[in-house]
This record gives sequence, structure tokens and C-alpha cells, in this order.
Amino acid sequence: MTFTLVAPQHQISLGSPPEPALHDPEQADAPVRTGGADRRSAHAGLLPARRRRTMGKIPAFVLLTVLSVISIFPIYWMFVTAFRPADQMLSTNPLPGPFSIENFERVLDMIPILRMLGNTFVMAFGLAIGQMLVAVLAAYGFSRWSFRGQKILFFCFVGSWLVPFQVTMIPNYVLISQMGLLNTILGVMIPQLAAAFAVMLLRQHLDSFPRELLDAAEMDGRGPWRTLWEVVVPNLRPALAALSIMLFINAWNEYLWPSLIMQKSTDLIQVGIRGFLGAEGNDWGAVMAASAMACLPIFLIYIFLQRYVVDAFVRSGLK
Repeated sequence: MTFTLVAPQHQISLGSPPEPALHDPEQADAPVRTGGADRRSAHAGLLPARRRRTMGKIPAFVLLTVLSVISIFPIYWMFVTAFRPADQMLSTNPLPGPFSIENFERVLDMIPILRMLGNTFVMAFGLAIGQMLVAVLAAYGFSRWSFRGQKILFFCFVGSWLVPFQVTMIPNYVLISQMGLLNTILGVMIPQLAAAFAVMLLRQHLDSFPRELLDAAEMDGRGPWRTLWEVVVPNLRPALAALSIMLFINAWNEYLWPSLIMQKSTDLIQVGIRGFLGAEGNDWGAVMAASAMACLPIFLIYIFLQRYVVDAFVRSGLK
């Protein structure tokens, strides 16, 4: 018997593994260099886009800066003039100095400004609370129930906000005079208790109020009145806080109506400042000093509570 051995075409060695192919630095580095070039080119392409976006924001920044300077400059000029001596009162130098407090001393000597600030605070606080109460009730009624003529009534109510105050000033003055409320804080407050802006702002919040909470309160046996004060109002604290701040500031800054009703110059700060303007001459230093003292409470209130104001507009959807 004869055996024939056939040699295999491919020999397999069971010894050491085959040697790896020779490393070619140029071929190995080619993908790395290509990827790095791609990354560099992509990064280079992003830079012009970022520059374009930054350059596009520059006009907006310039416009906001100009508007801010225009808005702040009268307040800055008021304080600069208030701290100037009498011989420098009409100076047009925009830089502060020389400093003097004689204007503030003259204001404290001539008018009871602390008592006037207290009366103004009582008037503004009471008016803001009254407007808040009317606004909460009116907005709750417009948002909670649907009735015939609702849109027309709301349109008329908001339309009263667009009517200039000078149109209704004389009828309101006649009414207050017939009621015997001239020279009283109550006479200043009554014609302004219904604030259309406050009703409109609160209705925006109440329209987005979860109806499930109202239905759950009704299932628990709460009536509309208890639902308003136990469910709705506690959930509207940020909006109510912001609105009360704005109403207080608006009442504090009101000048025309208080000066028409309060004929005594020592009642409210708005009327007291007018006492430094007369036929004999205008004491601009005292006017600026009294105005600066009247602005300080508002500045402090807004600085510490401004987040409530911003939050109210964000939540209501108003810009």
C-alpha cells in the first residue's frame, strides 16, 4: 500500500505569531492630520458666525445704552442740583460738585416734609389696597363666569383706561365737592379706586388659572366667595405683590389730582414741592432737594421688590 503526501499550499506555523506589518508613519498620521484639519476648519467656520452674531447685537446694545442714559439723566441731574450751593444752582456743568447740603436744610426748615411723606404714604398705601380689592373682585367675576354682554362690559371697563384723566377731572371734582371731601385723603382716593389696568392684568392670570382647582374647591363644598379667598388669592401672591407695588408707585407719583383736591400745601409731598415755586421766584435748589427726598422711598421699594414686578409680567404673558 503506497501513501502519497500532498504538501498544503498554505503553511500554518504553530509557533510564534506572525510579525506585524511595518508601521508607516505617513500613512498612520494621515487620518489624524485629516481629522485635525477638519476640526480646525469647522472651528474656523464657527468663528465668523459667532462674530456675526456678536456684531448683530451691537446696535441693540447701543440703542439700550442711549435710552438708559436718556432715562437716568434727569434723575442724575436732580441729585446733582440738589447738592449744589445756591451760587451754583444754574450751572450747566454735568459733573457733580461742589457739594453742599444747604438745600436739604432749607427744605427741613420751611416745610414739615416728614409729616408730608407720612401722609403721602398713607394715601398711596390705602389707594393701592382699595384698587387691589376692586381689581380682584372684578377680574374674578370676568374670568369665572360667562354672562350676556360680558365682552362688551369688559371692553367698556378697559376702555376707561384709555380716557384721559383731564376729561373726567372736572366731574370728579364736582362730585367730591358735593360729598364734602375736599382737602381730605379720602377725596383723593375715591375717584381712583377702579383701576382698569389692574383688572386687565389680574384677568390675564385668572384666565390661565387651573380649572381643576376651582372644580375641586366646588366639590369640597366651597362657594365662589370662599373659593376666591381660600384657593385663588393664595395662588396669586406673586402677581398680587407685583401689582400692589406698581399701584403704590403710581399713587405716590400722582400730582395733578392731589394738587387739585388738597388745597393745603402741607398735606402731601406732591403739593408741598409746589410751595417752592411762586411769583417772587423759584427756589430750584429746594425743589430738587425735596424731589430727591420724595424719590428715595420709591427707589428703595423698587430695588428690593423688583423681582415681583418682573415675575408678574412673565406669568401673565404681557411684555
